[in-house]
Amino acid sequence: MARFSANLGFLWADLPLPQAIRAAGRAGFDAVECHWPHEVPHEQVAAALAETGLPLLGLNTRRGRPGENGLAALPGREAEARAEIARTLDLAATLGCGAVHVMAGMAEGQAAERAFLANLDHACRLAQPLGITILIEPLNRHDAPGYFLAGSDQAARIIEAAGHDNLRLMFDCYHLQIMEGDISRRLRAHRDILGHVQIASVPDRGPPDGGELDYRHVCALLDDLGWMRPIGAEYRPKGPTEATLDWLHQRRLAGVRDGAARSGR
Repeated sequence: MARFSANLGFLWADLPLPQAIRAAGRAGFDAVECHWPHEVPHEQVAAALAETGLPLLGLNTRRGRPGENGLAALPGREAEARAEIARTLDLAATLGCGAVHVMAGMAEGQAAERAFLANLDHACRLAQPLGITILIEPLNRHDAPGYFLAGSDQAARIIEAAGHDNLRLMFDCYHLQIMEGDISRRLRAHRDILGHVQIASVPDRGPPDGGELDYRHVCALLDDLGWMRPIGAEYRPKGPTEATLDWLHQRRLAGVRDGAARSGR
């Protein structure tokens, strides 16, 4: 049965992060994830996680200067990128967070790829003794024009070249449907390097019960592939978050029915 993580960069974004974690727990999510919790007192975040029992699945390295979208693929900015990676890994370890998304930034060309690979190598070596996974995520060219990483095959090639077991693909169905489509085959093709999966409707990034993709099929496919981790709900609510959760309750009811059918009840 599919389980779900609330991405608190979008859901309950009007609340302070500790309150958003508690709201996700009350709503029935199985985990939480966030973007940039770096300025929130970590004791408050840790207390909310402990109170709800929700695991924190992931967080991002910070974007850099205003207008930037990450540092790791920017030639000449390696010292800044590595300092940010170290700070984010330290925060992740403090909060018991399982993964860090290393943001590539706006860049292109071979020099950018060399910088990205070198910084990912550094990140993976720092993360390995902490038991933390490093994630990279392709972003679509409409929402993030000029972002270095724009496709799943490009990400797979970089993961292979880096050669670290704790470097994985963040497979955001929203971004990859816009850029590539063919989501079912791409999930199958990249099943061995999946580190996290996120969902939202396409093209509006709304709740995942409309748009171009049928997430009933996507969730069933992930079940067939043996995916056991929570799926990230990273969508923009249309109004209060609580008013957009019908899809979550429907999936839970469907999962209960499926489980009962398999057990013969």
